[in-house]
Amino acid sequence: MRRARLIYNPTSGREEMRRRLPDILQRLDEGGIETTVHATTGEGDATRAAIDAAQRGYDIVIAAGGDGTIYEVVNGLADQEHRPELGIFPLGTTNDLSRALGISRQWEDYCDLVLRGESRPIDVGRANDRYFINIAGGGSLTELTYEVPSRLKTMIGQLAYYFKGVEKMVNLSPMQLKIDAEGQDPIEGEFMIFLIGNTNSVGGFEKLMPDARIDDGLLDVIALKKCNLAEFIRVVSMAQRGDHFNDPNVLYFRTKRLEVTSPNNVLLNLDGELGGKLPGVFEVLPHHLRVFT
Repeated sequence: MRRARLIYNPTSGREEMRRRLPDILQRLDEGGIETTVHATTGEGDATRAAIDAAQRGYDIVIAAGGDGTIYEVVNGLADQEHRPELGIFPLGTTNDLSRALGISRQWEDYCDLVLRGESRPIDVGRANDRYFINIAGGGSLTELTYEVPSRLKTMIGQLAYYFKGVEKMVNLSPMQLKIDAEGQDPIEGEFMIFLIGNTNSVGGFEKLMPDARIDDGLLDVIALKKCNLAEFIRVVSMAQRGDHFNDPNVLYFRTKRLEVTSPNNVLLNLDGELGGKLPGVFEVLPHHLRVFT
């Protein structure tokens, strides 16, 4: 019998997992997967639980929660010699990774997929000594994902980000960046934001990096040059339609590795969580984890 560790955030998805847990455990057990449960208690707890599961030889780790919970679990697994297969129950506000992978929100369907053993290899991104599975970035607008209180996200969902985004937009300011990327000439200048994608779903935008693939061994990089508020809003509108690549303020390329430095204090956003600050070395680890999808 295979063993699984289900790590769940009890506050995600309006506490849906708490209600579904007995049914999920029963379905997995009847299918031949012995499952134990860990409810997270705070920041970093999911990472510690994932490390423990890997070191105890579990075959599967299932992360149930939003992108933040999945980020913590990935950071627990990515450094381990034995990396269990990863399952994902999407319960968060945006669920970028599950959207990119086409993971069903129906728990019955996902349990059956895990029981059938339908997994695939995926790339993982590394930013200095941290890991990301979906997106890394910097710039004042990227800070809103970890500045929105979790309680507010539970209460009003995606609207919480919109409210915070409006507040951020009136105070947008450029940052000086130097970007040295493999296969590219050095880039230096003032930018409003930069994003390094491992998938095509970023903050609910599926056309921001439409060609990004989670198993192609590449990172997709997009950066917006210094512009005024009206130009910024225009580019965001174009990004919703996938037309932003035609804007002269938009820089886009693909690479396996890049280094970003700045004389400014630029905080890093990794999968929606605070991930340190620049300078940063970003690289892709091809087919580093297996995910049920």
